[in-house]
Amino acid sequence: MSTLTFNTVSWFQIGSDKPEEVKRFYGDLFGWNFVPDPGSGDYDLISYPDSEMPSGGVAHSADASDNHAVFLVLVPDVAATAAETERLGGKVIQPPTTTPNGLVFAYLLDTSGNRFGIFTPPSS
Repeated sequence: MSTLTFNTVSWFQIGSDKPEEVKRFYGDLFGWNFVPDPGSGDYDLISYPDSEMPSGGVAHSADASDNHAVFLVLVPDVAATAAETERLGGKVIQPPTTTPNGLVFAYLLDTSGNRFGIFTPPSS
């Protein structure tokens, strides 16, 4: 991300219990590139051809019941956005979580039960 634009879809994630297979599929279909996330043994970063910055990731799921494709919205305050989601009738399915590098994220459901995520990047 070169510039931060809050309240925009800024990341996507594909969860798969067969990550090598799904990486091969999307790599062959769209030419996407994959590298292991240095901070996690079970996550790969996705970048587009001719792009140096990742735009998404592949989460290694334990089994097929957790396979998913989800978008994530960049927000200035994950906890406040999660609270507002509940106030508006949505649900928090994974509360705000901070990774070792300072990234904060949460997973939510909208009022139709659609899963999506929110995140704030680590402070620089």
